[in-house]
Amino acid sequence: MTHATSLHAKIDTDPSQVASIAMPSKPARPRANKAGVPLGQRLIEAGLLRTDQLESALTHQTAETERMKARAGQSEAQRQRNGRTKRLGEVITELGLVDESDLIPHMGEQLGVEGVRLREGLIDPIAIALVPREYAERLHALPLMKVRDELTVAMADPHDLAAIDTLKRISGCRVRPVFTLASSIERLMPRCYEDDFAVDSVTADLDVEQLELETEAIDLDLTGSMQIAEGSPVINLVNYAIVQAISQGASDIHIEPGVKATSVRFRIDGALREVMKPRKDLHAAIVSRIKVMAKLDIAEHRQPQDGRLHVRMNRRDVDLRVSTLPTVLGEKVVLRVLDRQRLTFDLNKLGMTDHALESANRMLKRPHGLVLVTGPTGSGKTTTLYSAIELIKGVQRNIVTVEDPVEYQLELINQVQVQTDTGMTFAKALRSILRQDPDVIMVGEIRDRETAETAIQAALTGHLVLSTLHTNDSASAVTRLIDMGVERFKISAALVGVVAQRLVRNLCPHCKETYYPPAKLLAEMKYEGDTRHPFAQSRGCTQCFESGYRGRSGIYEMLESDSTLRGLINAGADLDAIRAAHTGQTLMTEGLRLAADGITSLEEISRVAMAD
Repeated sequence: MTHATSLHAKIDTDPSQVASIAMPSKPARPRANKAGVPLGQRLIEAGLLRTDQLESALTHQTAETERMKARAGQSEAQRQRNGRTKRLGEVITELGLVDESDLIPHMGEQLGVEGVRLREGLIDPIAIALVPREYAERLHALPLMKVRDELTVAMADPHDLAAIDTLKRISGCRVRPVFTLASSIERLMPRCYEDDFAVDSVTADLDVEQLELETEAIDLDLTGSMQIAEGSPVINLVNYAIVQAISQGASDIHIEPGVKATSVRFRIDGALREVMKPRKDLHAAIVSRIKVMAKLDIAEHRQPQDGRLHVRMNRRDVDLRVSTLPTVLGEKVVLRVLDRQRLTFDLNKLGMTDHALESANRMLKRPHGLVLVTGPTGSGKTTTLYSAIELIKGVQRNIVTVEDPVEYQLELINQVQVQTDTGMTFAKALRSILRQDPDVIMVGEIRDRETAETAIQAALTGHLVLSTLHTNDSASAVTRLIDMGVERFKISAALVGVVAQRLVRNLCPHCKETYYPPAKLLAEMKYEGDTRHPFAQSRGCTQCFESGYRGRSGIYEMLESDSTLRGLINAGADLDAIRAAHTGQTLMTEGLRLAADGITSLEEISRVAMAD
């Protein structure tokens, strides 16, 4: 059996089939109810609540019930919304006595059903479409997922048989009730019924102008899992994941085999969050589908593979870099989303301070020398390098890059990709580039002594060389080159400057709140400002998937080479001496500035920029 894919093959997506495989099936019957154990006693035995706190909550619940009975002159809709007596658990969370995530399992166990904490990322838009909003609001119910003919619904009262019968009738499905707090349903309800949440707005009826897979015609023998993978449910699931990742601004899609189910996670703002859990038996078919799209060997399961695919969504071109890795439970797949439209290769728009931007411009105006960008993986080093190249490129300059891999293609730039399997290493490519009459050379990463020495030799012979290192700060870049075996006098002569950088998560503007951190914490972080200054933190909301953060900002530490630094290097100074001589802003001071401005949190700065 063969399959041919056209140059602009339409990706068909049927949302109903996405929903049917989006989550693993679970038994519909609730667990046995452990009768006779009140919720308050459960929480006290679990060490989550004190006796005096329980008494306070009961008093508050009684008062709330009396207020509800006293309401008069309301419309029928208002009586339906407000006439339900609050459960003790809801009162306990409102008073802040027990965290919602700790409370819900105990309440579910008391009711004899599963208790779930709602998060937008795990709600299936297809399930939402099965129940109109007016019914969901009236019944205090929120559809979560559809597995075959069974609809799982989060309910404030999972024992409301009339509500369950109504849900069966309007959805045409068997209903599996699970418990959650009414406040959680009310919090998520508006977002779930917004137009842009509905899956059909992004995946249904896709045409060639919305989402296309671009590839050359290929012939494949479809056997085993590939026959399943070519079935529309798996195609829909993969397409849905790609569309959602692009729409939500994810940098990576992780598809991981598990013992009971496959986990699909997106990395957004540097953190992974789970978005769906397909059934375990579909994992091989999902992997095979991605391999077909990336033109990888579908029969190879024991060796890692790397590939690339290109999609077009709403006239927007997006590349995805594919990597497979065999694990004991199956092949894990990671797709790196390379969306040029979401990136700005402009130094002026990277969030640098005026001082840092002036320093960067001075480095890049030098006719020759070595400029290094340092930081861990995922800190934005490639974006900074590309922005630097965009600033200095022109028809009068020959700019050549050597990268592993080439992530984005740039105009007027000659980009070379490392191919280690053919012997094309960074060092070998760099030696060949030197015979191409370059003015500017960008080396994706200095990984070994040979590459370091070749790059420095190029910088000493009239070329401007840009590259990256994995170090904690700017001063560490100098000692890293020394540790690689590069002679000190060459480093001091070639080095123009170092840019150390990190990406910190921004606090979500929808749930950000002001607070005053303890003086001890500020002292530990060496904050030199007014300790009475208010800072910000966030509690998490539906807009940020309960993470408390949305978006990221860069912080930068600039180290320009001068006579003092050159003298220290030649004199054999150690890392501490070089750091002590650095008088500019550090990653920590820049991070504290953002925290003081309410852009990020002290906890985030401590996580990202705290010195060793």
